Amino acid sequence: MSRKRIPLNQNGCTANFRIGVPFGQNLQSAININKNNFQNEVLNSDKLVLLDFWASWCAPCRMVVPIVEEIASERRDIKVGKINVDEEPELTNKFSIMSIPTLVVMKNGKIVQQVSGARPKNAILEML
Repeated sequence: MSRKRIPLNQNGCTANFRIGVPFGQNLQSAININKNNFQNEVLNSDKLVLLDFWASWCAPCRMVVPIVEEIASERRDIKVGKINVDEEPELTNKFSIMSIPTLVVMKNGKIVQQVSGARPKNAILEML
């Protein structure tokens, strides 16, 4: 699936569209996880959960973000969440995050796998 910027009007406004997605199909994207929705979205989830701990200033994190978003849109059988370590220090401490990006897989509210560092898509999928 590729992305393409398409002009929307004569003023040069543009939008990103995914080529190859059937019209009307909703794309699932990663959920921004915070201390307020963590219990409901992660701990109470009936699906496997992939969490991406990241920060906007982190270059390796910026490499992982599009992969995580792609997985979120392709895998409806899992829930994908992003946790900004600068905005969510309590969650960062709860998971003992020492370096980013860190990817955590949770099942039934428990950590089943945790890895630090940028990973290619196939390596992330193997975690699931």
